[in-house]
Amino acid sequence: MDVCRHFLNTCASSLYPKERAKSNSVLQKWIWFLSYFCCYASRMGITERVSTSAYSSPARSLGETGITPLSPSHIIAKDADGGAAEEQHFSVVVAIDFGTTSSGYAYAFSKEPECIHIMRRWEGGDPGVSNQKTPTTMLLMPDRKFHSFGFAARDFYHDLEPSEAKQWLYFEKFKMKLHSSTDLTMETDLIAANGKKVKALEIFAYALQYFKEQALKELNDQSEAEMDNSEVRWVITVPAIWKQPAKQFMRQAAYKAGMVSPENPEQLIIALEPEGASIYCRKLRLHQMIDLSSKAAINGISPTDPAKDHGRRNRQSRIFLVENVIGELWAELEQGDRYVVVDCGGGTVDLTVHQIRLPEGHLKELYKASGGPYGSLGVDYEFEKLLCKIFGDDFIDQFKVKRPAAWVDLMIAFESRKRAAAPDRTNPLNITLPFSFIDYYKKFRGHSVEHALRKSNVDFVKWSSQGMLRMNPDAMNALFKPTVDQIIEHLSTLFQKPEVSGVKFLFLVGGFAESPLLQQAVQKAFGDKCRVIIPHDVGLTILKGAVLFGLDPAVIKVRRSPMTYGVGVLNRYVEGKHPAEKLLVKDGTRWCTDVFDKFILVDQSVALGETVKRSYTPAKPSQLLIIINIYSSEKEDVSFISDPGVRKCGTLRLDLTGVEGSPSMSRREIQTIMQFGDTEVKATAIDVTTSKSVKVSIDFLN
Repeated sequence: MDVCRHFLNTCASSLYPKERAKSNSVLQKWIWFLSYFCCYASRMGITERVSTSAYSSPARSLGETGITPLSPSHIIAKDADGGAAEEQHFSVVVAIDFGTTSSGYAYAFSKEPECIHIMRRWEGGDPGVSNQKTPTTMLLMPDRKFHSFGFAARDFYHDLEPSEAKQWLYFEKFKMKLHSSTDLTMETDLIAANGKKVKALEIFAYALQYFKEQALKELNDQSEAEMDNSEVRWVITVPAIWKQPAKQFMRQAAYKAGMVSPENPEQLIIALEPEGASIYCRKLRLHQMIDLSSKAAINGISPTDPAKDHGRRNRQSRIFLVENVIGELWAELEQGDRYVVVDCGGGTVDLTVHQIRLPEGHLKELYKASGGPYGSLGVDYEFEKLLCKIFGDDFIDQFKVKRPAAWVDLMIAFESRKRAAAPDRTNPLNITLPFSFIDYYKKFRGHSVEHALRKSNVDFVKWSSQGMLRMNPDAMNALFKPTVDQIIEHLSTLFQKPEVSGVKFLFLVGGFAESPLLQQAVQKAFGDKCRVIIPHDVGLTILKGAVLFGLDPAVIKVRRSPMTYGVGVLNRYVEGKHPAEKLLVKDGTRWCTDVFDKFILVDQSVALGETVKRSYTPAKPSQLLIIINIYSSEKEDVSFISDPGVRKCGTLRLDLTGVEGSPSMSRREIQTIMQFGDTEVKATAIDVTTSKSVKVSIDFLN
């Protein structure tokens, strides 16, 4: 109440004298109203909310249930108190590479870990495009129930009449929503092609349920006995640069899909895409990769005899054999050698720096994952901008809404020609315009597509009498330039970091890494600093590595923490050191509220399974409830949980009832343990007196 009165008086004092006089009566009314409200709130039990907001202090209301440090922290290799779950054994590992533009799955049986099975032929497909994966597209029926995924969804949607297509909900490239959302929650929506909204969690759950059913069906075809879902360890790949909420979102979608249950979280591993690629690259034999620094080969096809190599690739089995030991490439590496993995996908580009540990070939992350939205979608956006320049933004926007299936057709045609772009190409690339595009444009503008091209003065793009856009190779290459330049710029910045000095190899992986234009740009920029290596079947590198990671999650021994983690505590208030607004007096004791007691700092190295343990004691000896709030920040230099960028990501509630007569009540020890080094963080609180404990997985979504 005093704070409210002080705030209103301060506001009044800032007014000019005449205005201040007029405001006095108003202020008195406000003070009377707030007095009445506070009394009412106190009776109704909601005073806590009022006092908290008045000070913008998240922890001030926890004075009755708060904690204060009892001992300094220490780090232990494993949780001696049983916080780490016992390693489970599974009959098979199934990895799902959930991509922005395309997705697929692979698996390996635990008894045959050297054999990786990949779904190489999906129903449907595009001419000139490998069908090792299926498009990340989904179709819901007008009643919002699941209809189909991948090629099946895209082809069915394509065949619908335009009037009918408006009733169906079609989604494509929706994975980027998880990267681009700054406020991702369980309620985040996705927008279908017809403009209707659906909860993102439902769409991702439908997709994972589809992969679960497909994989289990194939596993049962392969196994003598029927394979139960409980025998499967699932691995889902995500970009390493994703924020923690997006990674958690994928786990929640897996729970909703029935892939795993919250009661058995260890059955699902969230794997980082560049880490998967790095794990697979350890196994490479010399004939399984292209060294751009020593061979004039692009995308694994020698220009001297492309047909011969293409035939070899087509004869490959659906089963890939990997070495039980590290590959021949690693014979050139010495203890401590460094290399960079650049994962170029449809939506994002992920970079990670690893160091090899011999003789086992274990990996240590030297620099936290970096990157950005520099995937092949950038080329698609440039093509759309080109169409807008020629035909007008208003027409393209209308066409996408009025003829959604035809727009899908147009982008399929572009995708095929996009993959044919190369640095030394001399002949034009023809992109077929759907008839409905030509027809609708004439109705919309009153003149022909050919007329629009002539008036646009766009260089290197002509009209073909066969109904095609005829693009000069330079025009196609120009569509790649902004995205490729961003990748090169980011890599250049990375190579200036001390942790990246002396890098021996640069592995270029991911679907976009198949682009000869990108390969040439990377080799030209960094070929003098390190050897640029491209694995065969570069688009499947992450998928195969994810299977290996599921078989041996301990292969990544050291990671860099992507965040600063800690808990909110009460410390003894020190005059002159702590801000006055953080002072809280309880039972004659002066406390500093909202102190961020940090367990680990952003970019700090943490070993797999490494835990940080701290001991606390209740701020008030008679407390029967301990509330420990866990916080995170992308910054290192944060002091209070109210600092900008700090967010609550978990709560541990420990019930202390039933031991009121305990002699240790005055100095009761509450151990708080956080486990790091995995792709996800876990926390535990233990009451040493009673051995009661509670666990929580860090929650960034609620």
